Amino acid sequence: MMYWLPWAQGFTLGAGLIIPIGAQNAFVLNQGMRRQYHLLVAAICSLFDVLLIGLGVFGGGAALQSHGVLFWGISLAGMAFLLIYGAHCWRRALGSGQALALDGRERGLKAVLIGVLAVTLLNPQVYIETVMILGSVGGGLDGNEKWAFALGCFTASLVWFFTLALGAARMSNWLGRPLVQRVMDGAIGTLMWLLAGKLVLGLMG
Repeated sequence: MMYWLPWAQGFTLGAGLIIPIGAQNAFVLNQGMRRQYHLLVAAICSLFDVLLIGLGVFGGGAALQSHGVLFWGISLAGMAFLLIYGAHCWRRALGSGQALALDGRERGLKAVLIGVLAVTLLNPQVYIETVMILGSVGGGLDGNEKWAFALGCFTASLVWFFTLALGAARMSNWLGRPLVQRVMDGAIGTLMWLLAGKLVLGLMG
């Protein structure tokens, strides 16, 4: 019973960091809306969250903070990906209806895997929130409490990503309408560019 408190703390903090919309959530939402490998995408996001949360809670957060060059490299690569992915979303948003449908059909497994790995591993926000913040909180706990905290974070990640993917897929008949797709693509494209700009400001600061 004593381990429920650190589990609840991990679940609450993990959910608070994961749920706000970002590049990763936008990608999961987009795949769910299109019903294209959305469960696989949710599983990959959850798996890497488990690995990164474990890395942070069990000592990796401090190591990452001490390697500024590595963090810079991740930030620059992430910025480039966000700009390119944002442009791709806007191309879909401004394209013809036929091009929109064709683009949806042609997005194969390889492209989806590259996309989900990029928004996960080239996203500095993932390392800041998952490794550093969760790691700093969970790393201060002792023994089994640390495991309970990490398990709470894992649970929040699994629940959120699969809820997002399944919810978007369930609403795909509405979300899949051409006008709605255009609006979603435009919104996601704008979000990607805003996140890229935020990275630039962070590096300059």
